[in-house]
Amino acid sequence: MTTVSTEPRSQFRAWLGVAAITASLFVFVTTELMPIGLLTPVSAGLSVSVGLAGMMVTLYGISAGVGVPFLVAWSRKVNRRALLATLLAIMAVGNLLTAVSPNFPIVLAARLVTGFAHGVFWAIGVAMAMRLVPDKKASKAAAVVLSGMSIATVVGMPLGTFIESLTDWRTTFLIWSGLSLAVLLAVVLTLPSLPSQSAIPVREVFALPIRNGRMRVVLTTVVLYVLGHFGAYTFIRPFMEQRAGASAAWVTGLLIVFGVGGAVGNFVAGHTVNRNMRATFVVACTGLVASLLLLLVLGGSPVGLVVAVVVWGVSFGAANLCQVNMMLAAAPDTFEAAMSLNTMGYNISIALGALLGGLFAGGFGPTGAVWFGVALTVTALLTAIGSHRDAAQAGKGHT
Repeated sequence: MTTVSTEPRSQFRAWLGVAAITASLFVFVTTELMPIGLLTPVSAGLSVSVGLAGMMVTLYGISAGVGVPFLVAWSRKVNRRALLATLLAIMAVGNLLTAVSPNFPIVLAARLVTGFAHGVFWAIGVAMAMRLVPDKKASKAAAVVLSGMSIATVVGMPLGTFIESLTDWRTTFLIWSGLSLAVLLAVVLTLPSLPSQSAIPVREVFALPIRNGRMRVVLTTVVLYVLGHFGAYTFIRPFMEQRAGASAAWVTGLLIVFGVGGAVGNFVAGHTVNRNMRATFVVACTGLVASLLLLLVLGGSPVGLVVAVVVWGVSFGAANLCQVNMMLAAAPDTFEAAMSLNTMGYNISIALGALLGGLFAGGFGPTGAVWFGVALTVTALLTAIGSHRDAAQAGKGHT
């Protein structure tokens, strides 16, 4: 992968650029997940059910997923710095509209538009960071950018929930609109010109998984575990409130615990993924299953909630780092295009997970959404184990 100038005097600026991209991911992920922490007050403020309010996550995920391969391919000649700045501007406007919207349909329209911007960022962001630094530091740059997801769950979502408890949910989105503009300014000031690389036409993007069996397996597994995770996680606040009588402050604390766990999982997987990527992912999926079962069994007590949420956060953080590295290993020469498909699968799975979890929550309460998560993460685990065994057998066949 070609990199921008790597002279020693330019390295500080390069890492500032990586930091700006990391901050961008923080803004995008918190905007995506913010309704989860605010689900109850948003539903009350807009006079809709909790299940319907979950559509804020569903519609966002659909637009982030469905449009991204087309948007990335159509913008393949656009300078990536300019494209990222445009995406952040869209994010700022979308959060502003959400904050001032008088009714739920306008909120959904704003979420739809911001979702498109989010999807494109996921396809280009990591690749941009890897281009800023020398090749030998590319993996480190990718890990730094992905830490923005952990920071979003550790700081962003809980902070949003805390701000809402002091003010209201509209003020929270208004603040995030301003934050989006601040990050846009950082991107413009720190990133060099980044002409598009490795982007390919739409028809070639969709042909990638047809030709690449390893990529197909990665996409399938990602879809399964993301469906399960977000089917349960979207309704974690109602689950905590109904099952354990958790207050808003307690929910905020547990969201922080989840985020810290995600950061730990990201850090640990960063050390193990290069040694055995598949095994690391299998362990992460096992942790996802175990955490949801612990939530069902022990979630009625404060200690049980903490234990389950810690295991859940660590496992999810590790799984997310693994899946990006797995995609890079499966399609190194067309990483941006492959990530557009990965983003499509990931975000559609967020949307469907929230939608299906909402159906189970509506029919059986929040516990039903957690059981849905168990079923899908078990399927992801079995798929990961199966692909691990197939790879091992293939390796033996070639010895």
